[in-house]
Amino acid sequence: MLTSQKIVDAMNEQIGNEFSAMLQYIAIAAYFDAVTLPQLCTHFYGQAEEEKNHAHRFVKYVVDTGGKLEIPAIPAPKVQFAAAEEAVKLSLDQEKKVTSQINALVDIAKTERDYTSDNFLQWFVREQLEEVTSMEDLLHIVRRAGEDNLLRVEEYLARKNGRGAGFPTEEGA
Repeated sequence: MLTSQKIVDAMNEQIGNEFSAMLQYIAIAAYFDAVTLPQLCTHFYGQAEEEKNHAHRFVKYVVDTGGKLEIPAIPAPKVQFAAAEEAVKLSLDQEKKVTSQINALVDIAKTERDYTSDNFLQWFVREQLEEVTSMEDLLHIVRRAGEDNLLRVEEYLARKNGRGAGFPTEEGA
């Protein structure tokens, strides 16, 4: 095995964390879908896809290093929200939590003097900066718009994602 059992165990745990984040984003997307906010819905389905891809990166790394893959059970996501702000705030809190988890993995890699794992994890360190910043921006925009003006948030996301002021088509959803 190219890495320590301690790293493999921690990465297996992180795989569960990433899949848990994926499910939470799916639940948030479904919330926005149910209240007919297609840009927010599409945004959060995209976030779910990113988290799934992150989990897959960890799976591949564990397998490539000769570790034994173990995907832990994950809790059900929160599916009810009082308001859009609550859903977006949860996503920001989740990204901050994942950042702490990634940082803890980096600490383990450095303690174990596992430079291969440390190098692998640096991509996630950079990714988390982008994810936290993006969610902070979205939360500020949702708060500024207020619950009665969420169509402004929809317009913002449409412009940001190059979809104009229109809503996504079936292919783009």
